[in-house]
Amino acid sequence: MTAESAVDPPAAEVHAADRKPAPPPEPSKPETAAGPRPAVRRYHGIVRLTHWLNAVLLAGMVASGLQIYSAFRHFGIRGEPYLQPNPFDGTTFPEWSRLGGWLAGGLNWHFALAWPFVLTGLVYVGFLVASGEWRSLLFRPRDVPAAWRMQLYYLRLRKQHPPQGKHNALQKLAYTGAVLLGGLSLLTGFSIYKPVQLGWLTALFGGYELARYWHFLAVWAFVAFVVVHVVMVFLVDPASLRGMITGWYRGRFPSHD
Repeated sequence: MTAESAVDPPAAEVHAADRKPAPPPEPSKPETAAGPRPAVRRYHGIVRLTHWLNAVLLAGMVASGLQIYSAFRHFGIRGEPYLQPNPFDGTTFPEWSRLGGWLAGGLNWHFALAWPFVLTGLVYVGFLVASGEWRSLLFRPRDVPAAWRMQLYYLRLRKQHPPQGKHNALQKLAYTGAVLLGGLSLLTGFSIYKPVQLGWLTALFGGYELARYWHFLAVWAFVAFVVVHVVMVFLVDPASLRGMITGWYRGRFPSHD
């Protein structure tokens, strides 16, 4: 054996060295990278119909309610202060925001719109109960931590969006509150509409003036809900607006819990 043959590598090692290393496996691509997210059926026709009907009816009821309030822009006895705060005490709302033209006209519009509003609300709640969708909308005590995390995210104090199903915890809180607010508006409305015949109901709210006051507060709570709801739709999930029109949703959030 020569010295050169002693240091020469075996032929198998030479061929192995000549081979190029296999390229590393490509990372798997997310499902959404292959194409647009598929549209899914998210909103039932009953939900969409009652949603838009209630939006129109609520706008008319608020406007006619402001017309009724303009007939006596104060709570309690005229000329005397009222214990509960009212930033709109003595305020005359602009004509474009009122419906009815005068007290009787406002009352006529208010009663004409109230019954369809109650009916569509009952149809909506009845559908939620019958279909079981109330489970994805009802805010429960266990949703409090998730609502807090979502609030931190909206305040930019949390970087990652908390995981959610069809609705996040804050949406559940808002929608549950809207249903309860509708019930409060209905009961206080009846208590000031028939304060003698429904005296027990009027007394439950603290008397006629307090029932009228709670009814007035419910109006502004509804206005605040609608404003926040519309702003959040455009800022966070514009695809849900198209979904509420067509029923089909192609957005960033799940459509089922």
